[in-house]
Amino acid sequence: MSDQNNLTNQLNIEISEEVAEGTYANLAIITHSHAEFVIDFVNVMPGTPKSKVKNRIILTPFHAKRFMKAIIDNVKKFEAANGTIQDMESIEIPFNFGGPAGQA
Repeated sequence: MSDQNNLTNQLNIEISEEVAEGTYANLAIITHSHAEFVIDFVNVMPGTPKSKVKNRIILTPFHAKRFMKAIIDNVKKFEAANGTIQDMESIEIPFNFGGPAGQA
């Protein structure tokens, strides 16, 4: 009986080929208001003076907290299997990633 209940509660989610390819981002900018959290994903390239937001995700506070818990859970599982991820705060990398200064 519980297996049948689980089947009726499953989501049927489709993903297009374009979305399935994903978008690389190495910077996330998070802002919020009383009603929503906005996460902008950016790909900052060395030597490039300007970067564009590649994707923007808007979440309710409830879903932002669920997302945070899911990320924490997945990072713990990743580290258990692969070792500790080094915290970027302990690494001193120049913001230009060591590449040449951008020129127009």
